[in-house]
Amino acid sequence: MPINLSGEMKRVRIESVREIARNVYVLEYKRFFEFEAGQIIPVALTPDEPPRLYSIASGEKEENIQVLFNVVSQGQLTPALSELKEGDYIWSSAGFGKFTGTSGKACWIAQGTGVAPFSSMFRSGQREDKILIHGGRYADSFYYSDEFEPVLKEKYIRCCSREIVPGTFQGRVTDYLNTVEELSGDSLYYLCGSSEMVVETRDLLIKKGVPFRKIVGEIYF
Repeated sequence: MPINLSGEMKRVRIESVREIARNVYVLEYKRFFEFEAGQIIPVALTPDEPPRLYSIASGEKEENIQVLFNVVSQGQLTPALSELKEGDYIWSSAGFGKFTGTSGKACWIAQGTGVAPFSSMFRSGQREDKILIHGGRYADSFYYSDEFEPVLKEKYIRCCSREIVPGTFQGRVTDYLNTVEELSGDSLYYLCGSSEMVVETRDLLIKKGVPFRKIVGEIYF
């Protein structure tokens, strides 16, 4: 299905590409547009190929745009992105989308690299009355935890499904939510992850009494 881009694709120079965990990378290029935390950008290697969409991980006022991605071995784009170096070029455009944050009470629920838009919201100053529940398979799956943990403290909840990690809930995000007896009815719930995770978590929240209108979902991959 064609992607509806908000602006013209532009050739941009890579500042860096670094591996932060097993097969997980952060790509950076100079910001040339204004955006709202939580928005997405298209990325392509050439102007002729269909772009892929990624959430912006950097803050609204940061000098560089950050893209967090994991390498899919059979993927058409991510293996090539991981091989890029400083001085190489990609194509991208201004950010767009409606998965944007709020200054009010919110619970952010992420799976893996789906934490990217919440990193952007957090770095853009959305920290008051926020809870982050982050699901990952392994101990190194909790990207940007060094930023989240000192500020959010007990409101930063890591859920690890394939390793036992001290101080981390053993299981998936939905397993954790099933242990919560009562969820706040005056909070917004933002979900970002795979389609399976978003649908399953949304259904669980509704079952536990959260109104549908209070749930905002973004399918990340």
